[in-house]
Amino acid sequence: MEDAAERFMEQDEFDSSEITSPLPFRPPCRSTRLQIQRSNVCSRAYFVVVMVFFHVYILNVIALLLYVHYNNGLGDLDSGNGSPSAPVGGSRLPQPAPPTDLHDHVEDYSHSFTLSRIEGIRVGHIQRLSLVQDRTHEMKTLSLKPLLFEISGFLSEEECRVVVQLAQLKGLTDSQTAFGRGQEDSKQPLLSLSTEEVFSLLDLNQDGLLQKQEIVSHTRSQDGTWLSPVNLRQILTGLEARPTGTLSLGDFKQVFDVSQHSGQHQSGKLHNNFKHRNKHTWLYQGPGSHHVLQTLRNRIISLTRLPSPLVELSEPLQVVRYEHRDFSDAHYDSSLSRSETTCSHTRLTGNSSALTEVSCRYLTVLIHLSSVEDGGESTFPVADNRTYDEKALLQGEVDLTDTQQTCGKSNLKVKPTTGTALLWYNHLSDGQGWMGELDEYSLHGECPVKKGVKWLANSWINVDPDHQQQESYQRLVAQKHRTKSGLEEYYQSVSHSDFHQDL
Repeated sequence: MEDAAERFMEQDEFDSSEITSPLPFRPPCRSTRLQIQRSNVCSRAYFVVVMVFFHVYILNVIALLLYVHYNNGLGDLDSGNGSPSAPVGGSRLPQPAPPTDLHDHVEDYSHSFTLSRIEGIRVGHIQRLSLVQDRTHEMKTLSLKPLLFEISGFLSEEECRVVVQLAQLKGLTDSQTAFGRGQEDSKQPLLSLSTEEVFSLLDLNQDGLLQKQEIVSHTRSQDGTWLSPVNLRQILTGLEARPTGTLSLGDFKQVFDVSQHSGQHQSGKLHNNFKHRNKHTWLYQGPGSHHVLQTLRNRIISLTRLPSPLVELSEPLQVVRYEHRDFSDAHYDSSLSRSETTCSHTRLTGNSSALTEVSCRYLTVLIHLSSVEDGGESTFPVADNRTYDEKALLQGEVDLTDTQQTCGKSNLKVKPTTGTALLWYNHLSDGQGWMGELDEYSLHGECPVKKGVKWLANSWINVDPDHQQQESYQRLVAQKHRTKSGLEEYYQSVSHSDFHQDL
């Protein structure tokens, strides 16, 4: 114990002596303390950096969610309410859902609506579209005057075959006008009907009397095969002059004789510069129709980015057959808007005293349903001309609108290929999101078929140049819809009533 106590005292003295004596310079100890301080600083900086990155990440996630949300919202607007935005290269068009209630869509449409237009960018520019699930279509700009696009594979060969078969099942009507030119085209004579037969055709309910709605239902028969718009207008005027508001067969004979004389007097002027020969029919695309026809209509809604009610209330699908040497001279699908005319599809909301009803077609979608071995090209004689001069269409004895003679001189020709669609705008924009003047460069026709048979379909989107008149028409349709028991009954009435008629 004593030895241990002595060693303890000696150690204590040794430690005390070390404390009281000057300490030598010990850099390792100071270095150790500095390392500890640097470690603390680095930990705090690392924590701050991590927190900053975390907050940036959270903000990016929120921004991405907002982008997706608003992007989806705008897509729905484009397909349902006609957003003025147009697709550019590489954009993908939304696939619209079929409307569940036409009345709701009409009400939304009538309050705020503009007509969208696809940008052409430049000739040869290609835009990629998503019109069908798991498939991308290419849309190529063919011309800027008129604004014309080509969409390859718009319909599959099977879909084209179904449309052709449906047209054959319904039956095709000869559509031929041949005025003022060679008799070589007149091997298929115009349909000749007696007065009694015309009366029977107009008398839809076969009650022996003609009512106003029965006459109005035929006011769009403009193919010239049996009754012209001038004839129908004269008949309607004679009917309105009767106290009973109807025409018996005897009354009709008197009125019809007058209209025939008037129609013969004016028909040369109306059709002197246009003739065509083909067979055609009209296919209903609403509820209850073949699913291929409904799919086609929805695909056109996606392509044009126009409101679905506007497309649905436009003309039915026209299917045309061109046989050997059949053709169509260059013409316009739409008409100039003038004070003395009214659009056929909005006649009841337009000027009831207008003497002439014209077709108002904002755009055309032409679909080639078959290929042709030789000839049958769709032609645009003045596409992308620097200037347009109507007199320039007549060069000496050469008429550029005469596709039988001058198809080879056309500025642009498109060879028929099964499933390929052409889209062009018949009207310019008015600069405020609506339909402007007729685009004179949209002159087009069909070259004679030299070998094979050509099938095509026309889908026209009807728009009244008067914005308020178009909205009134939509409201009128909505009111009529409320009186119907179901959507299918309404759609069927649209094709055979005052609101919209087959050509």
